Amino acid sequence: MIEILDVIGVFVFAISGVLTAINKKLDLFGVFIIAFVTAVGGGTLRDVLIGRMPVGWMQNLDYVYIIIVGYLTALFFRNYLNKLRVSLFLFDTIGLGIYTLIGIEKGLEYGLHPIICIALGTITASFGGLIRDILCNEIPLLLRKGTIYATICIFGGIQFFILRKLGLESSINELVTSLTIISVRLAAVRYNWSLPVVSIKN
Repeated sequence: MIEILDVIGVFVFAISGVLTAINKKLDLFGVFIIAFVTAVGGGTLRDVLIGRMPVGWMQNLDYVYIIIVGYLTALFFRNYLNKLRVSLFLFDTIGLGIYTLIGIEKGLEYGLHPIICIALGTITASFGGLIRDILCNEIPLLLRKGTIYATICIFGGIQFFILRKLGLESSINELVTSLTIISVRLAAVRYNWSLPVVSIKN
């Protein structure tokens, strides 16, 4: 299950990067770079933090091939995708749900504490988008007022370990947690859920 989710995650995040870059009117090379860092930026940082060297996409070129397929797919269907206002949001949300699980599982593989695993899941899911937004001169979605983004990854990670403690079968737990993250993200945008803004009284 996790291998399938990994492929889907790389693919949808690559498309998310392409759509963002197209909206910024970058050239073909620029679009590919944004697709690449969106797809593997979070995972690369995660691998560096846990000392996994070379990082994942350097060890397994399948990641690069999947990014290329996502890049070409998004370019080919760009006119159709750009007509759908929710396209970028949907691809980003799906990637968020999947990559949180990928990061958590990688932490478990290295025998790390659940809190660290949740942190790795959050980094894997959100930092590719963070790099994408910075390179495209946008306020990162992770930091924008009125959005719940990384918090959902943390929530999903907590749910994952609760269900794991209760003995839920691993592949089912992965699917349920991923769907929960995606659903909560969709609901947060639909109903304008947000965290309180910190302010200082004059």
